[in-house]
Amino acid sequence: MKQVKILGSGCARCNQLADAVKAVIAAEGIEASVEKIEDIRQIVGYGVMSTPGLVVDGRVVCSGRLPSNDEIRDMLTAQPHKCCCGDHAKGTGRQNGSCC
Repeated sequence: MKQVKILGSGCARCNQLADAVKAVIAAEGIEASVEKIEDIRQIVGYGVMSTPGLVVDGRVVCSGRLPSNDEIRDMLTAQPHKCCCGDHAKGTGRQNGSCC
């Protein structure tokens, strides 16, 4: 199941993104949970300085704009990032944690 987070203060564009994400999830039959994050400290913790922001499985995939439904679908269905030096999320990448 995908973990999706909408980052924003509750402004109109943030709400539009939330509605669009939910519509794409329903239309595509994607199994996902959607959470809205409105706490500015949490938003900045993701490195997002301009909202709305979209986080999929812990990775910021878009910020500062309202993506199209096709873009949202692609973001939600993209395969997880795989690196040639291992899975950093599980600590099996390079010793210093840097990516190729």
